[in-house]
Amino acid sequence: MYAVIATGGKQYRVAAGDSLRVERLDEEEGAEIEFDRVLLVGDGDQITVGRPYVESGKVAATVKSHGRSRKIKVVKFKRRKNYLRRHGHRQHFTEIEIKSITAG
Repeated sequence: MYAVIATGGKQYRVAAGDSLRVERLDEEEGAEIEFDRVLLVGDGDQITVGRPYVESGKVAATVKSHGRSRKIKVVKFKRRKNYLRRHGHRQHFTEIEIKSITAG
């Protein structure tokens, strides 16, 4: 069984037992969280598509850790104009582990 959930402005395909990094959530490590914005649930040949969300579809997960991803470098540059701006960015993330998927 798998599901497609929406969190942090992105969509993720998840199954029970998966670990993934999502945009930073305001939960403590070890906390149980529940995603109710389930867009699709698939179980073998049966697929349930929400409009826009699946009725009573829920995905339960546990927060494993918080962190920051590796640094990316952003450069703004205009040739022959003596213009160069450098900037770095590290995105915050929350690592979660999917426990169960329930479909309505």
